[in-house]
Amino acid sequence: MSNSRRHHPIARITHWVSAIALSVMAASGMRIFNAAPFFALKGDAPFAWWPWEGTPIPAVLTLGGWLGGARHWHFAMMWLLVANALVYLVHLFRHGRWRTIVPRVNAWRDAIEMARFYLYVRKDHPVQGKHNALQQYAYTSMLLIGAVMVTSGVAIWKPVSLSWLTNLYGGYALARWWHFAAMLALGLLVLVHVIMVFTVDPYALRAMTTGGYDEDRWSPEARNARPLSNLLPRSKKP
Repeated sequence: MSNSRRHHPIARITHWVSAIALSVMAASGMRIFNAAPFFALKGDAPFAWWPWEGTPIPAVLTLGGWLGGARHWHFAMMWLLVANALVYLVHLFRHGRWRTIVPRVNAWRDAIEMARFYLYVRKDHPVQGKHNALQQYAYTSMLLIGAVMVTSGVAIWKPVSLSWLTNLYGGYALARWWHFAAMLALGLLVLVHVIMVFTVDPYALRAMTTGGYDEDRWSPEARNARPLSNLLPRSKKP
């Protein structure tokens, strides 16, 4: 396969818009949290699911300067992120590209083989399509976690007019916790994603910017690549 476009322009644009919007939302969200760095309601016992009750997040990690400024940033990025996600989802389903992201029913077997390869138990890279099974589970999880973030955020924003949604999350305090926990879970997945890009498939950065990607020379499968192993392109066939 010759050098080709791996990602559609819509996928590339929405990817980077999401990266910026999520970064700003996380930083401003932590500044909002610092205004009340606890999850228990006033007068209640300390929140059992958060051992750092009352401990603010270091200011250097936050954005907004003050509660009002942070809220402005947070809500601005929220609308941008939701619009961006809708564009991406329409693109996925309109062109059938969701099949490359959503794992098949029996994809867990492929995920186990991929994990065995990364752990040096298996010698050869499992056969994969555009994304391997572990990536598919990770990307699908990101979409689901994103849905939890949005709905729990709305539940916190409108706890009276949307009381049914707030109650669905167990009340205002728990809705705040679910929102924060979803952010941490998404942040962890993004961190793993970035590490794997740089240590396994750095050529994905070009694919996600210009779109170009040489499957025969650059793909992890072609290079039999693991973290920090076989990073150089596969030699051209004579």
